Amino acid sequence: KLNDDLSVSVTNVPSYRKAAQQELQLDGGRRIHVDIAWAGNWFAITTDHGQSLEFKNLEELTRLAWQIRLASNQQGYAEVDHIVLWEEIDSGLANARSFVLCPGKAYDRSPCGTGTSGLLACLASDDRLRPGATWVQESIVGSRFRAEFEWSDESKGIIHPTISGRAYMTAEATLVIEADDPFANGIVA
Repeated sequence: KLNDDLSVSVTNVPSYRKAAQQELQLDGGRRIHVDIAWAGNWFAITTDHGQSLEFKNLEELTRLAWQIRLASNQQGYAEVDHIVLWEEIDSGLANARSFVLCPGKAYDRSPCGTGTSGLLACLASDDRLRPGATWVQESIVGSRFRAEFEWSDESKGIIHPTISGRAYMTAEATLVIEADDPFANGIVA
């Protein structure tokens, strides 16, 4: 949905927390706790990271998040392919800041719509966020999403999250498809 302020709102897939505060053992014997959540992707979500979530720490955040992914996979959550390190903040602009590691060790410069949805599912399950309340999630680079949810099935902890944000046009392109291109409509087996 296009909003009056030119932001866009998207209602994500039903999202839920699969497991709460699962202990993981990282390299070197360090133990941390993660929530495992589904929100269109599988996430390990944690505040138990001990890191400063600032862009200047990108290398260390990536290293730690990759360790968390590997430990999640090895310790019973083979489906986890995204990691959310987050912390609550009191900036007046956002409720929390996050670093999100995606497959291939790429970080998300946005707050990550599916990651924010997974976090909302965890907050809702812990009764830390009420339906319809606005949550503002800030990314490692300072971009922000507004998020809220409604219960889909409260007894099962399933929410329908809505994420709102703004993007900016950076280019226009014209696609040219030659008439004799055998792959003009894609590659079909």
